[in-house]
Amino acid sequence: MYVRPVKFTLRARLALTYAALVAVTLIAFAAIAYVTVSSELYQNLDASLTRAGGSLLSVLRREQAQARKPLAPVRRRSQRQQRARDMFSVLERTTARDFVGPVAIIDSSAPELEPVWSAVYEHMLLNSSNYVMQVVDKNGVVAWRSENLVTDSLPRFDWFASQGATIIDDHIYTYYWLRGNRYRVVLSRGDVADVTAAYPAAEVDITLRRLFSLMLYSLPVALLLSVGMGWFIAGRSLRPVDTITRSARQITASNLGLRLEVPPTNDEIARLSETLNEMIARLETSFAQIRQFTSDASHELKTPLAILMGELEVALRRPLKEEEYRVTLGSCLEEVERLTHVVQGLLELSRAETGQVTILREHVRLSALLADVCDDVMLIAETKHIDLVTNISPHISITGDRIRLHQALLNVIENAVKYTPVGGGVRIELDLAEGRARVVVADSGIGIPQDQLPFIYDRFFRVDKARSQNILGTGLGLSIVKWIVDAHDGTIEAMSTEGKGTTISVTFPVRDSSDT
Repeated sequence: MYVRPVKFTLRARLALTYAALVAVTLIAFAAIAYVTVSSELYQNLDASLTRAGGSLLSVLRREQAQARKPLAPVRRRSQRQQRARDMFSVLERTTARDFVGPVAIIDSSAPELEPVWSAVYEHMLLNSSNYVMQVVDKNGVVAWRSENLVTDSLPRFDWFASQGATIIDDHIYTYYWLRGNRYRVVLSRGDVADVTAAYPAAEVDITLRRLFSLMLYSLPVALLLSVGMGWFIAGRSLRPVDTITRSARQITASNLGLRLEVPPTNDEIARLSETLNEMIARLETSFAQIRQFTSDASHELKTPLAILMGELEVALRRPLKEEEYRVTLGSCLEEVERLTHVVQGLLELSRAETGQVTILREHVRLSALLADVCDDVMLIAETKHIDLVTNISPHISITGDRIRLHQALLNVIENAVKYTPVGGGVRIELDLAEGRARVVVADSGIGIPQDQLPFIYDRFFRVDKARSQNILGTGLGLSIVKWIVDAHDGTIEAMSTEGKGTTISVTFPVRDSSDT
């Protein structure tokens, strides 16, 4: 069974994307924070246990030095016996304070011990009842253990080493299970004894579990807040888009003069509004051209159709002589040819605009082609007593479609002759200008008003129809010429003075001598 996919609005997609990014960021941050805190806690625990063991070793070294110090001969026998005490006896001293580990008696006779024991206090007062410590002499005998060890003993340094534990600077860092609890153990090997300091790893694990629980419960709350914030931000960001949408819906074919409001923010929304306004302007121009084209096409087709209808009605209304039928049919044929030229021109322009016309790319001798076109137009010029002057530079070649180029040049020169009155003149030149082949066609005809020059390439455009009504034409010639010139990477430019004539300049890229 086909299930239609769920479609989310852009606002929802932006909010969900924002929430997903926040979620990924928070999860990555939480993971890094958890790993960092866990590493720091265990490193600090190892540092505390190492300093505790090192402090006890310092005390034992001091006691050993005191025991080996020479006695003065004037001292009493009881004093000498006291100096011969065991150096481990200092570990048996206790005070009224509930403190795990050895406690030194700080008195006036040994004030130098106070800094050492201050360091021991610093690490053990965190939770003194959980620390366990053990001292093993060089013979492997347990010389002292903390009270919370009771009768249990921690394994010796050599035992952990035999189990494959790594030794780092006479220290072993490992874990050991004691009475069902996992302890972090640090063994310190000294010159007078081996000291073991241990602390329950569960204390650190509980802290890490609390941190994990805090992160676990905070993440959904942060996600909900990020979804809400993303929804709010997306709404504010898309509000101008909604405004553009509402405004765009009000613009139809009947009011293309309306434009979208461009916000003064100069951001993506502003650029979108400007782009849409430019598109609407192009549509307005296109609609105006279509309306003008429809009007002009109707006018161009209406006249020959009306003539055809009138001629045929006359022929059917009463019997005519054979010669009269011939005249009527000849007139009808002229109008049919005119209609055919209009339809063919429109079809050709339509196919060209849709890319259905192929332009050949072959070697064309433009000098010879232009000379042939002038020979073809010469007969028309002679009938109007128009002086046709040519100045064609030889050996100029271009790359293009010979048939289309012939059509374009013939159309331009025919227009010059057509709109030049009897007894006028037409000048045709071909030369090289700035590395391009330039064809200039100048006439002394009726000219084109300056305000109408930009429209001469529009379909069905006729200059001053009152003055040119007796001149045959479809109004499509220059439109076709413009398309052919553009297809050959050329340019066409018109200059005219009303009543004095028009000059058309067409340029084409010159054929490269390396082309074959």
